[in-house]
Amino acid sequence: PCWRVEDFVVAQECSRCSGFQAKTLAECHPTGFVEKIFCAASKRDEFKSCRSAVMEAHVFWRFVGTMMCVAAVFAVLVVCRQRVLDRKALEKVRKQIESI
Repeated sequence: PCWRVEDFVVAQECSRCSGFQAKTLAECHPTGFVEKIFCAASKRDEFKSCRSAVMEAHVFWRFVGTMMCVAAVFAVLVVCRQRVLDRKALEKVRKQIESI
């Protein structure tokens, strides 16, 4: 591709591939987004795969939400386990006091 060896100008900002582009352009496959660029030396228009800021933000917030849910589940498990251990400790102390 010319954009790897030449200077280029972005002719069209990063946007989601249309159905036709997804089938015909190999650049659509890695991310699902492409930008149209114009190579200065060879004077050609080409497409380049890109990452959308909106898509990246969506993936980030999905990750944060997932981690919050996982943290909440483990917090509940820790509280439940602590209650079980406290109950066992109290039972042990009660048995020791009864044996005296």
